[in-house]
Amino acid sequence: MAEILVLVDHAEGVVRKPALELLTLARRIGEPSAVVLGAGAAAADIAAKAGEYGAAKVYVADGAEFTDQLVVPKVDALAQIAKTVAPAAVLVTSSGEGKEVAARVALRIGSGIITDAVDLEAGDGGPVATQSVFAASFQVKSKVTKGAPVITVKPNAVAPEAAPAAGAVENVSVEFTGNAAKVTSRTPRVSTGRPELTEAAIVVSGGRGVGAAEGFGVVEELADALGAAVGASRAAVDAGWYPHS
Repeated sequence: MAEILVLVDHAEGVVRKPALELLTLARRIGEPSAVVLGAGAAAADIAAKAGEYGAAKVYVADGAEFTDQLVVPKVDALAQIAKTVAPAAVLVTSSGEGKEVAARVALRIGSGIITDAVDLEAGDGGPVATQSVFAASFQVKSKVTKGAPVITVKPNAVAPEAAPAAGAVENVSVEFTGNAAKVTSRTPRVSTGRPELTEAAIVVSGGRGVGAAEGFGVVEELADALGAAVGASRAAVDAGWYPHS
């Protein structure tokens, strides 16, 4: 089967749910190979989790660059791996950072890119992506006509399904190109105990109608009762009523 590279999104040594969704989708179009970058001592556990969800191979690369710099080190690693293994597709989570990584990788390897896919299927000439457009009024099917497609997939596009595979680890040495924005400090976000907004099955959102920052107390109470995440409109965020995150 054709090899499908999946960039595994992780945080604090734990694989994030959208990465498991990518591995699930990748099995529809080929044989998943996970790419784990900058995981440090947690790489073995993350590789094992990727294998549990269908990764036959796990390419692991580490280095201070992944934590000290933004975006470019991940692009360096993913592009180099893609050039070496010649995959049938490269899958990335459709987040802000994920889209930037995907766009840069597509440029580096000379391929087309599809963003915000909600489904994948095998097709003649390569994978076919389904996109939900115009506020979900229409669904369109797209495929790349040159090179291995780089596809970003929206979180919650599919329910993760385990399918144990070998998960054989292959350590990769990366040649970093430099010229990346450097991280000068970090401020940890205070956890609310609620699900991540991008991964939540239910979101309770507030906007102008709550009247003021204090009005979000009702939104939070309902979210907690439902086990949901809290969302906010752009107007509410711009007014300083609720954090952008």
